[in-house]
Amino acid sequence: MRLSHLLALAVALPFLASCGSDLKIISKSGIHSHGSSAKDFKVTPPSSALIASAAGKPKDKHSMPVYSFSERHRVVRTTAYTCSECDHIQYGSKNATGTALRYSDRVRSAAADWSFYPVGTVFRVKGMKQLYVIDDYGSALTGTGTIDMYQPSKELMNKWGRRNVEISVVQWGSFKRSAEILSQRTKFDHCRQMLANITRQRPDLRSVAAR
Repeated sequence: MRLSHLLALAVALPFLASCGSDLKIISKSGIHSHGSSAKDFKVTPPSSALIASAAGKPKDKHSMPVYSFSERHRVVRTTAYTCSECDHIQYGSKNATGTALRYSDRVRSAAADWSFYPVGTVFRVKGMKQLYVIDDYGSALTGTGTIDMYQPSKELMNKWGRRNVEISVVQWGSFKRSAEILSQRTKFDHCRQMLANITRQRPDLRSVAAR
């Protein structure tokens, strides 16, 4: 093996080792019994009425409906990610708020554009008993209503794949906290874009964004 490859592996190993090291991970033997089947995750398809109601709504770049904040039940495009992916490995098991990514039989982490789903937003996927919390973001999500579902392994990430699901928003997160965090990261294009969209919707937060 080339020396450069050995050095790259040496750099990556600490992050891989920390990936999930402080998470409440469901054991492999318990995955099916906790409603996270690698086969289907026990997700119930969106209702036909909700799909029909989405037809006349404005669409994002993935042709998915864009909802108003008063609408808590919605059809959402979801993808999946894990902390050992090349574009997340530098962050290890941490989310965008600096705390540990979560994956338990009660609460799990998810990423989104914080101008669509502000940090701290809690939602439930139809057919799944766990609550999901928006505590992360990603550049590929900017400008869309897509939600990226955290998975603790590449196997589960690939099993989830990309799917449209029905969610219900249990509690909205904080635009103020989102703006406070993003205002410290404006050197990144996607953070600037999210922050600009937040202040467009909430002009009262412009002073927070300018800090």
